[in-house]
Amino acid sequence: MSETTNTVNYFEIGTPDPEAARAFYGEVFGWEFGPAGPAGYGTVNQGAGGLWDTSGIGAGAWAVFYVEVTDIQASVDAALSHGAQTVLPLVDNGVILFTHLADPAGNRFGIWQRKSAD
Repeated sequence: MSETTNTVNYFEIGTPDPEAARAFYGEVFGWEFGPAGPAGYGTVNQGAGGLWDTSGIGAGAWAVFYVEVTDIQASVDAALSHGAQTVLPLVDNGVILFTHLADPAGNRFGIWQRKSAD
């Protein structure tokens, strides 16, 4: 098991106003932002996190932390069996698998798994 498994090691901020978010977090914390790609996603502090422009998809504003796991389906099943709800179904972006869930109190979080190099 990797040292990063079952630890929080990534975050994302979703916002319908990415310029305002860049200004706020840049001025308050000195964060630097990479350019947004075609899907409206850009990195924060060279990959420590990400910023999503949600204006085109109606996803609102949110902040989410991610926990890296070795078996995403087992982790999702465990979370759901303990009262979590699916917010964003499992996504395979070619490099990782990830999903967003909400805990029983409604707090959003993400789970992700590295894909093995074939």
